[in-house]
Amino acid sequence: MLIETLASAGRSCFAAASLRRFSRSSAMAKSKFEYVRSFETDDTCLRNCYIVVRLDGRNFHKFAEQHQFAKPNDDRALGLMSRSARSVIEELEDITIAYGQSDEFSFVFKRTTTWFKRRASKLMTHVASQFSSSYVFYWKEFFGEQPLLYPPGFDGRVVLYPTNHNLRDYLSWRQADCHINNLYNTVFWTLIQKGGLTTTQAEDRLKGTLASDKNEILFSEFDTNYNNESAVHRKGTTLIWEKRNETVSKRIKRPNEEEQQVPVTRSRRKVEAYYCDIIGDQFWEEHPDVLEDDT
Repeated sequence: MLIETLASAGRSCFAAASLRRFSRSSAMAKSKFEYVRSFETDDTCLRNCYIVVRLDGRNFHKFAEQHQFAKPNDDRALGLMSRSARSVIEELEDITIAYGQSDEFSFVFKRTTTWFKRRASKLMTHVASQFSSSYVFYWKEFFGEQPLLYPPGFDGRVVLYPTNHNLRDYLSWRQADCHINNLYNTVFWTLIQKGGLTTTQAEDRLKGTLASDKNEILFSEFDTNYNNESAVHRKGTTLIWEKRNETVSKRIKRPNEEEQQVPVTRSRRKVEAYYCDIIGDQFWEEHPDVLEDDT
């Protein structure tokens, strides 16, 4: 019995000594290499600010040509962009609103978000990677058997906006940009496709023209009212969270009764798309939950 006790004590002492040696070794290794973390930049986003991550297609002019996108707008491409954005929002539920047009999308994280400890690099890379992978994943859903010739790329940036006024001005800027670009492209390609002009001739024709001039060209020469063009082309796509009531059938078995189907209504949050003006007040008055109160 004494021998067994001494042997057990010896094993315990050996284990403790080994653990001390391992701990000292780990501590030494950590202290030797841990210094490299000091090279990392603190990119924590300022508190109480909306965090906007904007993605832009990289060299999408070439990408659109090689994949034969329709001009001036390809509804398949716009639908794929919106589907990819929806995937990002469903993955990162602190995104309160997203706005997209052409080959860009802006994602707005609410001011109180703590996702990824508000690190700009983490937020931007996660949004970019989720969007890019979704674009590839859902390609066939919109383009069918047309092959994806090479992977698309999207660059990103992070901008902070402290007030609702600042954020609304940012989104208004992006929608105004949508209107300017789409009006130009609509007239440009109409002059080529219906007017028989070359690209150079169409560019020369539109030099120095105002919005009213472009509208007049469409109306007087091609009997086209720009305001009747698709809203998704003129206004872009706005995605927000909304609560929706859903009614489903559920089988319930009550005591001394046969099992039966019973309708059950439940409220769920879903991402909904709007193709409307977001520069004026109406959209924001109808969806007051999108913005947080200024304090």
